[in-house]
Amino acid sequence: MSGFILGDDKKLRPIWRAILYPLLVVAAMALLGKLLDLILGPVPPGPLKLDAPNLALAEWFNLAVALIVTALFARYEKRRIDSYGLPVGRALESPTGEGFLLGVFQPLVVAIAMLALGGMQVHGLALTGSAIAMSALAWLGACLLIGIGEEYLIRGYFLQTLWKAIGFWPASAVIAAIFAGIHYALKPGENAADMIALVTFSLVCCYSVLKTGNLWFAVGLHVAWDFMQFFVIGTPNGGQIPVGRLFDASFVGPAWLTGGPLGTEASWIAPPLDALAFVYLWWRFRGEPEFEPK
Repeated sequence: MSGFILGDDKKLRPIWRAILYPLLVVAAMALLGKLLDLILGPVPPGPLKLDAPNLALAEWFNLAVALIVTALFARYEKRRIDSYGLPVGRALESPTGEGFLLGVFQPLVVAIAMLALGGMQVHGLALTGSAIAMSALAWLGACLLIGIGEEYLIRGYFLQTLWKAIGFWPASAVIAAIFAGIHYALKPGENAADMIALVTFSLVCCYSVLKTGNLWFAVGLHVAWDFMQFFVIGTPNGGQIPVGRLFDASFVGPAWLTGGPLGTEASWIAPPLDALAFVYLWWRFRGEPEFEPK
């Protein structure tokens, strides 16, 4: 029985650690949420305004939970907390910038297609003067927290440990399903198009770890994608229009093109762009050894 639970190192086998991780994440979220309620007061009922400060606060929460739970496992495994996909010293050495450029390119293609096919109309700038720079910095900061917080929470320790237990592609499929499921549970109006796009996006992020050895490419991709859709394009998300967006734009085309109330990430143009991202990662890092978690 002990061999079923414990490995040769007398520690829990990876599969049990992988199962334990999301349970501890849920527990940490509940405890940290109660602590914040005591300090800041309960969150008002109803949806929060879609702006940079609210998103930043939510992603600080996700990052804090990821750090707390990962720190517990890092101590148990006698490893550095940043050794599960986000080595601090390699942030600038890794292809983070390439991921960021790809994250700019993908939603830009969706926006160009919407403009060309009449699904998006730009009426001018929504901001003027110094407000543009201030809002851009606020949204960039919030999106940086989204990229680091969500990638580390979902595709950090969890991906590497599940990967060791069941293999890369099965682990990636499970994590993609969970990633899409979380959005389905938390974001109003989710539909099949957005679910497919979230799954393909998650698979690209996982594949980038296999090819580059860490999450920095995925972080750059995630940061830029959200910055483009929230600030630059100003697409709706969960039925809300981002506050402090760059352009005064309206989205009048069919939902297959614009994503409807879910925005660019739910456009049917997004998944084929993820397929191109797979090809790019395969081509860019061809011939280099693929990463295997320790």
